[in-house]
Amino acid sequence: MMDLLIELFSEEIPARMQPRAREDLRRLMTDGLVEAGLTYASAGAFSTPRRLALAVEGLSAESKPVREERKGPRVDAPEAAVQGFLRSTGLTLEQLERRAEKKGEVFFAVVEKPGRKAAEIVAEVLEATIRDFPWPKSMRWGSGSLRWVRPLHSIIAVLSDEAGARVVPLTVDGIAAGDTTRGHRFMAADTFRVTGFDDYAAKLRRAKVMLDPAEREAAIRQEAANLAFARGWEIVPDDALMTELAGLVEWPVPLMGVIEDRFLDLPPEVLQTSMKEHQKFLSARNPRTGRIEGYVTVANIETPDDGATILAGNQRVLAARLSDAAFFWENDLREARSGMEAWAEGLKAVTFHAKLGSQADRVERIAALAREIAPIVGADAGEAEQAAKVAKLDLRSAMVGEFPELQGTMGRYYAQAAGLPDAVADAARDHYSPLGPSDEVPSAPASVAVALADKLDTLTGFWAIDEKPTGSKDPFALRRAALGVIRLVLGNGVRMALAPLLEGQAGEAYWAYYQRPSMLGHLLSLGNGVTRWTGGYYTDESGQVALQMSKEMFLHKLSRHCIATEYDIDTSIDRTGRDPKPVLTQIELSADLLAFLHDRLKVHLRDQGIRHDVIDAVLAMPGSDDLTLVVRRATALNAMLGSEGGPNLLQGLKRAANILAQAEEKDGVEYSFGADPKFAETDEERALFAALDAAEPQIAAAMRAEDFPAAMSAIAALRAPIDAFFEAVQVNADNQILRRNRLNLLSRIREAGRLIADFGKVEG
Repeated sequence: MMDLLIELFSEEIPARMQPRAREDLRRLMTDGLVEAGLTYASAGAFSTPRRLALAVEGLSAESKPVREERKGPRVDAPEAAVQGFLRSTGLTLEQLERRAEKKGEVFFAVVEKPGRKAAEIVAEVLEATIRDFPWPKSMRWGSGSLRWVRPLHSIIAVLSDEAGARVVPLTVDGIAAGDTTRGHRFMAADTFRVTGFDDYAAKLRRAKVMLDPAEREAAIRQEAANLAFARGWEIVPDDALMTELAGLVEWPVPLMGVIEDRFLDLPPEVLQTSMKEHQKFLSARNPRTGRIEGYVTVANIETPDDGATILAGNQRVLAARLSDAAFFWENDLREARSGMEAWAEGLKAVTFHAKLGSQADRVERIAALAREIAPIVGADAGEAEQAAKVAKLDLRSAMVGEFPELQGTMGRYYAQAAGLPDAVADAARDHYSPLGPSDEVPSAPASVAVALADKLDTLTGFWAIDEKPTGSKDPFALRRAALGVIRLVLGNGVRMALAPLLEGQAGEAYWAYYQRPSMLGHLLSLGNGVTRWTGGYYTDESGQVALQMSKEMFLHKLSRHCIATEYDIDTSIDRTGRDPKPVLTQIELSADLLAFLHDRLKVHLRDQGIRHDVIDAVLAMPGSDDLTLVVRRATALNAMLGSEGGPNLLQGLKRAANILAQAEEKDGVEYSFGADPKFAETDEERALFAALDAAEPQIAAAMRAEDFPAAMSAIAALRAPIDAFFEAVQVNADNQILRRNRLNLLSRIREAGRLIADFGKVEG
């Protein structure tokens, strides 16, 4: 067995590309080695800003010989077929074997491939890996043809075993593989020779290079915490920045700096964002004051003055950056205290989407919807409407213009500066949430109302203009918006019927869509030369107003499929050449969007152990637009099916439904009433009648009270009588009276199940 060491030494690799590059190097090399017939015990990839490294242990010294037999065409096959087979095998006609088979004599090719030495295979695979490496961005330099993320300087390719180490013979674009590398650019720039991974890692450490990025990140985390602790501070958690810092340095040297007093009144989010985005500083917070008062910068070099010069330079740059932030903050506060009217007016010039109007238009839609949702979530309607009207104003602030990631956060500060209630300010901050699966869900009623309105308006708007997610493409983050709606509803236990809200907001979106000045609308029901739509009016071809269209009339015609899809203002309508395709009505759009929300709900609940077929079974019930109700039903049904008798009960319910469906199809009638216990011949039939008489009212009462565990318990009591009935009774008896009575009894079983869910959709 042998060990393999590879290092690809280059100019600085961007930190964001290093994790993927490590995995790509490991994958491409190991896959290539295995495909070529080598085996290995383990492989690990590493990176620093200037190098990618791979260590493979337990590599076989050579591949095994391979003998491959391939069946070809018959001997009397057309010449073209025989020649094609020869080309595919690389053999001559004389080298083929002839073997007799049932249908005649057939050509066989026997290809024997001798084993190959590991060095030969490694050279072949490594060259292919380097030349085809999947960098997100790459470059060429000098006169060569090789592309790499940054100019590639040297290659280490060393195989080692008990006999010693030797370089793999390989040259890529004029760069010959060797066994030498360099340490830290400034503190240990001399070259040195290595014999294997352990020797390589040890010599790199002596040359001021930590090879393992996880070790560098841990060192930064620990030293930063120590520096902060010494001052009575704490580091603000930021795992992504920690990982990025580990990719920026080969020898991390954390240094602690102090923020000047004149900047300490800036919001902590501003300080943290400015230092992170501009200078990659970790923020240090004083837990006694809650303010960010210091920072940690990570240098890549040890200096005689313990980093004093580095800190001084960073301090000057930081002061300039924070001066800009302070200027933005002061100007924004003045505008906020004056009522933010200029920002509200400015939103009219900010396009939300070309087909859905400006941000100001959207704010009006969200405000109206938030007011409608407010009573449902326990919020004050006026407060929710006011919060919706100020929530987007910070988009016009200088601070959000500089740091877009602070939208919402700054909205809260500006709302407070304007003297608005805390609930309004909090809603301005929280209405974007939740942004991701780990993001906290708002719970304040006004925040929930505005957050739901914001996301529902986004979904209905893009559905109205037919910009739905397709495959992996979701440019407007509609899946995230749908998951946000689901988490807001479920996280707060909101009981609301979504269908009417979606229908109403779809109408608002359509109204905004068709009022655009560039819209050439078309009413299929009018004709008579009335073709041009301008802001609520239909005009004839001379431009004279022919009909004023009210919003109510518009939505009425939309509901009857009388509104056509858009045509460009410069395109004349050829009435004889094409028929405009009607858009979805509000009800159709609502149903389509609700189905999309249901799909996202299945994904969300799957992670909680609730099967998709269980959700389908409860979605078939009335009230499926109440997501909280759906989840409560699905949770109870999932628990019941997972109980000891659950599978048997499910089997009995499905068996009853299947027998009944077959009989109804065969007889052409519906067996849905008339089961009479006086026609019961067996004790098992009579017991099932009695059990249904007891269970049906219990199930119905429990479902009305939304006591779903009680409903599941009531239907579970039917398991034993149903099992006994099917074991003892022949449903399709020769006596037609008995058969009809028993089928009607099965109908009672089916209907008892339908009170809870559509068990036909449950698998297994």
